[in-house]
Amino acid sequence: MLKEAPVEHIQTNCGAIDRILKGGIPRGYTTLVYGPFKTGKTTLAIQCAVTCARKGKKTLFIDADNSFSTTRLAQIAGYDLESVAPLIILFKPRSFQEQNTLIENLESFISKKVALMVVDTVTSLYRVELGGVEKSFALNRTLNRQLAYLVKIAKEGHIALLLTSQVHSVLSGEGVGRIEPVAERVLKFWSQNILRLELSQNPRLREAFLEKHLGFRFADIRILFALTEGGVTDVER
Repeated sequence: MLKEAPVEHIQTNCGAIDRILKGGIPRGYTTLVYGPFKTGKTTLAIQCAVTCARKGKKTLFIDADNSFSTTRLAQIAGYDLESVAPLIILFKPRSFQEQNTLIENLESFISKKVALMVVDTVTSLYRVELGGVEKSFALNRTLNRQLAYLVKIAKEGHIALLLTSQVHSVLSGEGVGRIEPVAERVLKFWSQNILRLELSQNPRLREAFLEKHLGFRFADIRILFALTEGGVTDVER
């Protein structure tokens, strides 16, 4: 009986997050990280790109939310900035159509050195264009096609795909509010790994909940992490 090949990971460099993800962001799979503003989604994505670059691998980073900061990159990369920065290929689509065109042509940027693809956030430009029922249907179809294409590239190229998403509040049948990612059904359908980030009562700390890992659902495994000037780190004991 053939053994399955071990899963390779891009480490987040935050021990607590790497532990619940069983090593980090898995290559060949799609990981969705979603949460409210200022929960550390972009910081985590940049930190993964830095970790990737330190191993001599490239990241294709689609900054659809215009949140990528060179200052933040410098803080996270530290003394490695000059060697790290050239290995992070940054794209900044200005509309959902530009995002679509970019993703349709992304394969031309793929090489054996690319180990990570990031779309931060995958739903920001989509959300801007949401309108009536017909337009929303067309946008959902386009988003679904984008994700299908990204997932295919990730699987065939053995590349880790990291998607971040904004959230909105919805009311349950009991009138209790909860947060969910924008375009939840589409994003969760294509994602084998799902990590939800939330604010905590401590302004320096954040909470992470593992909802799904390699296709298996969990009852919200929870950890705490710190969001600092230097990036996403373990909580000091």
